[in-house]
Amino acid sequence: MAKKLVQLYYDVLSPYSWIGFETLCRYRQKWNVELRFCPFLLAGIMKGSENRPPGVVRAKARHMSKDLRRLSSYYSVPLNVISNMEETLFVKGSLSAQRLLTAIKMKSPHHLESVSRQLWLRIWSRDEDITRPESLQLACLAAGLTQQATDDLIGRIESQEVKEELKRTTQEALDLGAFGAPFIVAHIGGKKEEFFGSDRMELLAHTLGEKWEGPLVELKARL
Repeated sequence: MAKKLVQLYYDVLSPYSWIGFETLCRYRQKWNVELRFCPFLLAGIMKGSENRPPGVVRAKARHMSKDLRRLSSYYSVPLNVISNMEETLFVKGSLSAQRLLTAIKMKSPHHLESVSRQLWLRIWSRDEDITRPESLQLACLAAGLTQQATDDLIGRIESQEVKEELKRTTQEALDLGAFGAPFIVAHIGGKKEEFFGSDRMELLAHTLGEKWEGPLVELKARL
């Protein structure tokens, strides 16, 4: 049976994207899907959809801290609350990180999963920087890239080709109806089925004609 395509649009600035990412990685063989990673710019999604991130709404921000602790325990993903969330999310942002992931998607796609995971570990597990070139370099090296490959990819961050591809992917997601992250698109029978959030996996499984069996902690990646 041919594999069904599932696209995951994500930004490492989003902790919920990390949950969705790890969940889909655990299920891709069980559900027999082709999982395609599509890094986009969450800031562009929020602006283009006229949405507001939960961190700027006081009640949502308070709930988010509790929610992340529960998700971390349930999915066995080492999420931790960032010490200065406002600066990390709204001042520093993720532009350089998402451009790096875009460059990897274009030039070395087999490393996209591992580098994405290392960036999430930096920002959402160890409360480390993901904006400076040396931080991006450490993430690439931790993911198993050589120094030469790392230098080449980081050197592409400011290229027009990479900038345009990130813009294109972000606009593509907006055109599909994205208003936050993660945004998931399942291609089924020639149609596209869109899902928002990491908490729609039961519905995704149902739409794919598959079974949801919980977080599958036993299949988790080494983090």
